[in-house]
Amino acid sequence: MMSLNWKEIDLILSELDVTGAKIERVIQPSFDSLSLGLYKAGATTELFVSIAQGACRVHALSSPPPKPTRPLRFMECLRSRARGGRIESIGQIGRERIVKLGISVPRSAPSGDGRSEVVEFSRLTLYARLWSGAGNVVLVDEEGIVVDALARRPKRGEVSGERCAIEEGLVEGPASARDRPEREFTVRELPGTGSFNERIEAYYSEKGGALSREKLIKAARERYGRKTRSLEERIAELSDKAAEFREHERLRELGDILMANQGMGYEGKYLECEDFYVGGRVRIPVDPRISIVDNARELYERHRKAKSGLAGLESEIGEAKASLERLALELADLEREREPLLIARALSKGGTSRPSAGGAAQRRTHPGLSLEVSGWTILIGRSAKENDELLRRQVRGSDIWLHARDWPGSYVFIKGRKGKSVPLEVLLDAGNLAIYYSKGRSNGGGELYYTSVKYLRRAKDGPKGLVLPSHEKNLSVKLDDSRIRKLRSLIGEADKD
Repeated sequence: MMSLNWKEIDLILSELDVTGAKIERVIQPSFDSLSLGLYKAGATTELFVSIAQGACRVHALSSPPPKPTRPLRFMECLRSRARGGRIESIGQIGRERIVKLGISVPRSAPSGDGRSEVVEFSRLTLYARLWSGAGNVVLVDEEGIVVDALARRPKRGEVSGERCAIEEGLVEGPASARDRPEREFTVRELPGTGSFNERIEAYYSEKGGALSREKLIKAARERYGRKTRSLEERIAELSDKAAEFREHERLRELGDILMANQGMGYEGKYLECEDFYVGGRVRIPVDPRISIVDNARELYERHRKAKSGLAGLESEIGEAKASLERLALELADLEREREPLLIARALSKGGTSRPSAGGAAQRRTHPGLSLEVSGWTILIGRSAKENDELLRRQVRGSDIWLHARDWPGSYVFIKGRKGKSVPLEVLLDAGNLAIYYSKGRSNGGGELYYTSVKYLRRAKDGPKGLVLPSHEKNLSVKLDDSRIRKLRSLIGEADKD
């Protein structure tokens, strides 16, 4: 893959009729591309510029690119300074692969009598340097001062307020294309029909650079493949555990058999007696330190926990299978999409791994999980390290801390809001999460305590994250499957299991 050479740039510019066109729209679909919607004589031209590594180019698009999900700095600058202006000139500087656009922008100014306004024009220059690895788009005012640049490059002076040296640098540049034999550069023979602009658009849409559809689809398949394998492994793990839990009825039967044989003595770790459920004789493991009745009670308790845990496991398996179906549908939609910019945008929303077209991956501001519920922020630590990190750096004295009683697990924090008390529903949400992300989840609920962070004291010489609470209150929580599903969808956990 290669960027456009100077001959191809000249050919593309010769096919465009944009001198005198009005700039009606500015879109920056990615951090390394820009599109100007130009209007002239009833026709619209979408002038696209990319400085992506290996795919630097300028050409017309057949339709406007998608708008970014959030305002981007250079796009906002061009909208405020150049939108509404007209293209006075456009051309390549020599053989340098630098396209120069002259823009005149009307500005209203008060007249001398102070009662009316006159229209004045400011002159701007937009440079598009299409050098792979050193490309840039730079907006310069009529005094030759850089207004802003698509990529800020301080070493080249391409930052706001610096004097633009793009053209001056060409005189001294040893790698100038003007010194190379002309035969090194040819216009590529590209497949398809239509103008060179149209064939270039089709070629780069399928093959080119950071926004290559081929590369994006490959990245999408790899990402969705990883997610699919992870979900399949999780489903297999949960299914194995569920198969064990489905034996819970046998635990109750064994408890009944023990209760029916209370008068029998036993030695060692087993009691052998008649199995009146399935026939024959059965050898039941027992704890010789306690009575037969207590052994039966333990079997009944294990039966209760297994029955409760099975419901939770089956709910998780259902969520994981639904996520598998969603992944397959999402990938199929991406594979049908022909516009690489739309694929790049979809990938940028779909996880932490982002293609270069989508910009840098979002950085977490805190460890663990987080979600917003009715305007309240809830933080969840999933390990002793995350619990400790949240305690040290992310929470304050007025925040609420929750933790499952008698079970190791997550610290859950509700961030305080000035002058407001935590609503009961938010407290129940946090309580459900504290039980769910603890070893007591299989019980289907449990007791937890909560207090303000200011009442937590770090245990001296204790393990990381261990705290001793005071002024704590008790809360009994029964896990609500529908509530948990809603909360996990807000976290994004449904697709991460």
